Amino acid sequence: MFDLTGHVALVTGGNGGLGLAMAKGLVKARAAVAIWGRNPEKNEAALKELHDMGGDAAVFSCDVTDAEQVDAAFGATLQRFQKVDSCFANAGGGSAGMLHKTSGEAWTATVDMNLTSVVNTYKPVIAHLLERGQGGKLIVTSSAAAIMGMPMGSGYSTTKAAVTGLTRALAIELGQANIQVNAILPGYIETDMSLNTPQIFRDACKRRSASGKVGELEDMEGIAVYLASQQSNFMTGQSLVIDGGHSIHPL
Repeated sequence: MFDLTGHVALVTGGNGGLGLAMAKGLVKARAAVAIWGRNPEKNEAALKELHDMGGDAAVFSCDVTDAEQVDAAFGATLQRFQKVDSCFANAGGGSAGMLHKTSGEAWTATVDMNLTSVVNTYKPVIAHLLERGQGGKLIVTSSAAAIMGMPMGSGYSTTKAAVTGLTRALAIELGQANIQVNAILPGYIETDMSLNTPQIFRDACKRRSASGKVGELEDMEGIAVYLASQQSNFMTGQSLVIDGGHSIHPL
C-alpha cells in the first residue's frame, strides 16, 4: 500500500535529525530522495547512509533562507531527478531567550529560518507541480510548540505556528490542483540537537508523555511515508501532532 517506487521526494534539512529520519523512511518505501543541506560533511554522511540502505538519493548544498540558492538547488534537483512529487520543508531552528531580551537580528533570523525558508522552498515546488498537472504533496515540519506555551522560545513557537496557518491557506489554494498540504508537529524527539537541551526539560517531556517515553527518530519515518503517499490524498490542511501525548497531558 505504501510503495513509493517512482516517487521523488525533496527534504530540506535532510542531512540530519528529523529530516534524515524522514528521508530514511521514504527510501525504505522505495522513493528517490533529494537532500538539501548547508553542511558539506553532514550532506556527504547522510548521502552515504541512504546509499548504504540501497536508496536512490542525491544531496545539494543549499541555504533555504536564500531564495537564489533555493532556485539553483531546485534546478539542480530537477536536472538529477526530472521531477519532484513531494516536498518536505523541514529545515528550521531557533534561539532561546526571553522576548524582551531578544535582539531584532535574532528575531529576524528565526523568522527567516522557520518561515521565510518554507516560503522560499515552496514557491518553485508549487510552480513545478502546477506545471506538471499531476498533483503533489507539500509537508512542513512545524512543532508541538506551535500549540503549546513555550517559555524562552517565543520566536520558535510563533514561527512554527505561522507555518500551520500557511498550511491551511495553501491547502485551499492548491486543492483543485490535487496538491495536498499538511504540517507535522513533532514533540520532543531525541536528536543530536535535542540532547543539548537542559536535562530538566528532557525529564519533563518524558513525564508528560502518555507512555513515559520520549520520541525516537524512527517515529518520524511512517508519517513521512504516509503523507507522501496516495493514501493521504483526502487529508489536507492538517496539523498532525506526533508527541506521544505530551500536548494533552494534564500534568
